[in-house]
Amino acid sequence: MLMPALRAPTITLVFLLLLTLSTACKTAAPPDTHADDESALRKLDDEWSRAVGAKDVEKTMSYYADDALMTLPNIPTLTGKDSIRTLWKSLLEAPGFAGGWKATKVEIARSGDLAYVTGSYEITETDESGKPMTDKGKYIKNWKKQPDGSWKCVADMFSSDLSLAPVSEKNQ
Repeated sequence: MLMPALRAPTITLVFLLLLTLSTACKTAAPPDTHADDESALRKLDDEWSRAVGAKDVEKTMSYYADDALMTLPNIPTLTGKDSIRTLWKSLLEAPGFAGGWKATKVEIARSGDLAYVTGSYEITETDESGKPMTDKGKYIKNWKKQPDGSWKCVADMFSSDLSLAPVSEKNQ
């Protein structure tokens, strides 16, 4: 006779346990921040280009993660902010330096924590003889969302479309 009396509470307890497990296993999908992230990355990329145009080394460096890497033509990969800062300082202090870039594509991973931005750049420098030289090319920057929700560049790469040539020769 004790069995039927125990059966109802046991069934109720099992049902409640299954309901709790079912609810716990259902996790809400994270909010879709794709449009906001794309807008933020386009804005960051534009601000970064303007910092380079203003020859602001520290603002330029603020877009990199501490462990970022930079791969450029004809030099070994630069790893970490110190080596990247040395390169940017050299570029931005070069006589006649001017330039910047424009994003053409922003792609964000489904996970929402990684992205890349591609686009084109144009920089001008003065060669050894004092003539301005312009370089045009393309770039790709890989970004990673930080724990505070901000984005930092973790890998930066560009390549030239043309060999450097004096501006006067290109206009002929």
